[in-house]
Amino acid sequence: MGKVLSPVPPSIDDIVTVIIVFLAELEGRPVEEVRSELESGGKELPVDSILVVEILTRVEEHYGIAVPADAEAARATRSVTAFAQAVLNVIIERQSP
Repeated sequence: MGKVLSPVPPSIDDIVTVIIVFLAELEGRPVEEVRSELESGGKELPVDSILVVEILTRVEEHYGIAVPADAEAARATRSVTAFAQAVLNVIIERQSP
């Protein structure tokens, strides 16, 4: 059974932080080091899409959602910010009546 979502969706920054924490765990590196490295790539926090795909399951479990495997989701794996937006979109859709 999935996690019960709060009636208030998380912010993009909250989701970005969760993704960065998972990336740091996956790479065995400090969170701030990973965040700093991503930020040096630009506002969108570009990331190797393979790494984002590897943490997709963790993010889905954390938020109790399923991100659809479609073209939009594939494009979202190019940056942490875009991935966070895709996650937020799914959370908002799930909360809509």
